Amino acid sequence: MKQNLAATSIAVIALTGVHTKVVAQDDKTILGAGSSFINPLFSKMFAEYNTKTGIQVNYQSIGSGGGILQLTNKTVDFGASDGPLNDEQTAKIGVPVLHITQASGAVVITYNLPGNNNNIALTPDIIAEIFLGKITTWNDPRIIAINKGVSIPALPILVAHRSDGSGTTNIFTNYLSKVSPEWKTKVGSGGAVNWPAGLGGKGNEGVAGLVKQTPGAIGYVELIYALQNKLDYAKIQNKKGKFIVPSIASVTAAGNVTLPPDSKMFITDSDAPDGYPLSGFTWVLIYKEQNYNGRSQDRATKLLKLLWWNIHEGQAFTQPLNYAPLSKEALAVAEKILKSATYNGKPIL
Repeated sequence: MKQNLAATSIAVIALTGVHTKVVAQDDKTILGAGSSFINPLFSKMFAEYNTKTGIQVNYQSIGSGGGILQLTNKTVDFGASDGPLNDEQTAKIGVPVLHITQASGAVVITYNLPGNNNNIALTPDIIAEIFLGKITTWNDPRIIAINKGVSIPALPILVAHRSDGSGTTNIFTNYLSKVSPEWKTKVGSGGAVNWPAGLGGKGNEGVAGLVKQTPGAIGYVELIYALQNKLDYAKIQNKKGKFIVPSIASVTAAGNVTLPPDSKMFITDSDAPDGYPLSGFTWVLIYKEQNYNGRSQDRATKLLKLLWWNIHEGQAFTQPLNYAPLSKEALAVAEKILKSATYNGKPIL
């Protein structure tokens, strides 16, 4: 008798570099993996969706790179990433993948310094030189010069960065490549790069943990992780010369752009006068054609209905968790993309 893969989807989720866990799921459980940037929002959304519908969403916060790998291997129903698929990832998957925008958020420069110095000011060139390993102490004259009257101790700087493939890294290095020619040439952008300095932590959780336990440390995490860990974070000079504190308002301003039809774009280093320069979208990634690996039409429909709910009712949970909701324009693009998903070539929604 032919095994019914539609009724029982076997998912192998990589939980560590060595160990794997095999989980059998039925059609009432949807499997997702990827972005830790969006995980606090997804945790709330999916708990609420389960209460309303009885559908369980098993989401593994393993980093955008891990989510893309799981989607490529067809062991999850959806991946989540804070950067669109690059050419190599697209070629490896080999079939069309849809990018459905979920929300936008702030990548913050978080740090651990004794004293009353929350929201120290940093300029793009200083941030680049710190992460290039060229500015190595907190009392560097350039940092002191733009933070007059602020208590900044003479501690050595320890850079904390991601050790895993990461959409947060993709946003951050995309920004650095725009503001620093040296960074663009020497390091470049992407979900994983060869870091010139520092120590790696796994996930936004790992980087926040490294910063929290190390006086003098500096790192980059999604805003909610700095807030949850009671970490200080910097205000950053934007393109218009204004020092901007990351907030829902400043992320919304940065994201007030016209999205392309495929929704794939970075909004770092925004032209918006009040826009926070380290803002980024986060996407759910699904196969455009949902009939693969013996998936049932019912399973595909449940997935699409979940994602439709995320971009509509689910947006109510963005602001309480310091994410910016989709604009009307972004929502219209996301709706159109979701309606293009098919089963046996016919639209699901």
